[in-house]
Amino acid sequence: MDSSNTSLEGGFILMGFSDWPQLEHVFFIFISVFYFLTIFGNSTIITVSRMDRRLQTPMYFFLNNLSFLDLCYTTSTVPQLLVNISGTDKTISYAGCMTQFLTVLLLGGTECVLLVVMAFDRYAAVCHPLLYTSIMHPLLCQALAISSWMGGLVISVTQTVLIMTIPLCGRDLNHFFCDMLVLLKLACEDTGAIEDNLFVAGVIMLVCPVALILGTYAHIGHAVLKIKSISGRRKALGTCGSHLVVVFLFYGSAMYTYLQPVHGYSESEGKFVALFYTIVTPMLNPLIYTLRNKDVKGALWKIFGRGTDTG
Repeated sequence: MDSSNTSLEGGFILMGFSDWPQLEHVFFIFISVFYFLTIFGNSTIITVSRMDRRLQTPMYFFLNNLSFLDLCYTTSTVPQLLVNISGTDKTISYAGCMTQFLTVLLLGGTECVLLVVMAFDRYAAVCHPLLYTSIMHPLLCQALAISSWMGGLVISVTQTVLIMTIPLCGRDLNHFFCDMLVLLKLACEDTGAIEDNLFVAGVIMLVCPVALILGTYAHIGHAVLKIKSISGRRKALGTCGSHLVVVFLFYGSAMYTYLQPVHGYSESEGKFVALFYTIVTPMLNPLIYTLRNKDVKGALWKIFGRGTDTG
């Protein structure tokens, strides 16, 4: 237990990308640019959807929530990473590490549930267009958004408490944030039972949502085939296609990371995969929705005074 007290008192050392010191300046530049684009893109989505009445619909309400999540998710790790890369002090306190761990899990878990909610919204819009406004009532939308946050909160608190019960030996975390798999590698005791519990939690938060989303889109695909209008098919496929791209990017990288045994986890590889789902994916989400969505592009042109209301 003395070794674990070292972590409690002195905190941890986030190794980050110190294995490649010659590349740290390059990492700093690219990560800074990506972070700026993430902030700009997601803030733009939120601002535009609030300013244009045509975008004040359930779909954009959930997209707002997704953009806000991405802003918070990236901010929970990137500033710390930039400080570590640019300076010599790479320490983080035990309390700070657990807070970051809780926050990342909260936001990631919330996004897992929110993407399922967004799939249900698309199902209601495509499969029941005449009843869409009745089904997706503002009160239901708010309840679904709150449920997403509550789901993320439950899973994050549960897993954080579980991690905090493990005695840890050593201070060096070979990652750029306090990640579950890296913390487990510092455990002073056998973590087999805990790993089993975490795997079950991963299945619930990753595999089950993906199964629900794919099942939902099977129904959506069947409904789209019944649409006789080519423009109607394109519109349905446009909004649904954007959501599916986001789903594959987010769940694909998360499942690759967290649905594997701790002993088989490569820390070096894991850092680069983590860069993808903490920085690249949140940056791409606004582009994916904007480039494939005429309503958003029309609102942008209108706000910047370069076009007229396209109806």
